Amino acid sequence: MRLKIVQIGEAALRQRARPLTADEIRLPSTQLLIEMMRETMRDAPGVGLAAPQVGLSLQLAVIEDRLEYMRDIPPAHLAERERVPVPFHVIINPRITATSDDQVEHFEGCLSVAGFVAAVSRHVAVRVEYLNERAEPAVIDARGWYARILQHEIDHLNGTIYIDRMDPRTFMTLENYGRYWKDRSVQAVRETPLVAPNQEALSGPSMPP
Repeated sequence: MRLKIVQIGEAALRQRARPLTADEIRLPSTQLLIEMMRETMRDAPGVGLAAPQVGLSLQLAVIEDRLEYMRDIPPAHLAERERVPVPFHVIINPRITATSDDQVEHFEGCLSVAGFVAAVSRHVAVRVEYLNERAEPAVIDARGWYARILQHEIDHLNGTIYIDRMDPRTFMTLENYGRYWKDRSVQAVRETPLVAPNQEALSGPSMPP
C-alpha cells in the first residue's frame, strides 16, 4: 500500500517530529508503516522519505539509493558527488553531527516540493546515531551523497525543507534543470545573467514616437 506524499504547505512538514519509544518502534503498526514508506519511496521514486512527508510527525525516515538510479548519470558526476549505492535502512530518533568542516554545493530536490530543484550546501561528512527498526542503537559514518541524503531527511524530522537552505538564484523547475543546467556547475548557474531571451530586443533602440 502506497501512502500519499504531502506537499509544502502541510503543517507536518514544518513541525519538529516527536521521538518514538522502543515499545512504539516494535509495534506491528510501526513495522507496517515502515513497509508502506519503503514502497512509497520506491514508487516515487526517491532515495529517502521521512514520516512528516506522509503527514506523520514522527522521528522516522527510510533511506535507499539504488544502483538503478545511477545508470544514466555520467561516471564523472557520480565521482564528483561521491555517490554509491546505499542499501535500504531505517533511522529513528537520529542525532546528526558534522564530522568535516568542509561543505559542498549540489542540486537537490524533494518529493514534498515536487517538480523543483535548487543548489544546497551540505557538510561533506556526518555521523548519525539512531535506533533501527528493531529499536537497536546504531551509528552511521557517511560522506558524499549519502551524507547529503541523511542531512536532507533529518532536516525533515526537524521541520526544515531544503528550500530553507538553498541559494534562491538556483531554484528552478526540474524540467528546466534537465533541459539547460544538469551538465553545468552550480557556479555557472549562479553567474548566468538574469536576462530573458527577448530582453535584448526589447531593450534596443527606442522606437520613434
